[in-house]
Amino acid sequence: MPVDAVVFDIGRVLIEWEPERFYDSRIGPARRKQLFAEVPLHDMNLNVDRGHPFRESVYALAKQHPEWAEEIRWWHDCWLQMVPRAIPRTLRLMQALQAKKIPVFALSNFGAETFELACGTYPALRGFDRTFVSAHLKTVKPEPEIYAILERETGVAPDRLLFTDDRLENIEAADARGWQTHLFTSPAPFAARLVQAGLLTEQEAA
Repeated sequence: MPVDAVVFDIGRVLIEWEPERFYDSRIGPARRKQLFAEVPLHDMNLNVDRGHPFRESVYALAKQHPEWAEEIRWWHDCWLQMVPRAIPRTLRLMQALQAKKIPVFALSNFGAETFELACGTYPALRGFDRTFVSAHLKTVKPEPEIYAILERETGVAPDRLLFTDDRLENIEAADARGWQTHLFTSPAPFAARLVQAGLLTEQEAA
């Protein structure tokens, strides 16, 4: 099936997202595991992705767990250290697609404030033809509504979209809607998928 547009997740596809690695470096793996077991940091972050205010959400959780208050507040105060670098080859693939006039869209679970922080550090994230951020839409992957919004607003038929994401549940939700999908593990297999789909030549995907 031909592809009319490519849809990218952002975290762990275009930029690194490594909160566990950050906490390991600050408090060691054993205490990090204890922290993440006792405090619902990822649940809180998902609420931020739904549009809840960033600082207020983190600091409210810190108040609920005073024994971990300082470490919890790092989620806000040191957030950029959890996205320490871009993934350059995936960014080059995105730009190679755009150079061939193939639309590229972002579909990402991201907070409103954290997305602005990320764009300030990685300006290439502002380069999508259309950007669909969960906090702006008040729905998150893998909920069907966020996929439906992209379909409706872009006008691209589901079976003409190629979507890459690092989380299987997000891929499965897109599969269920008829999207073409690729589970992202590293840039090289995704580059090969773009070549296989006839979107890029091997030289363009190198």
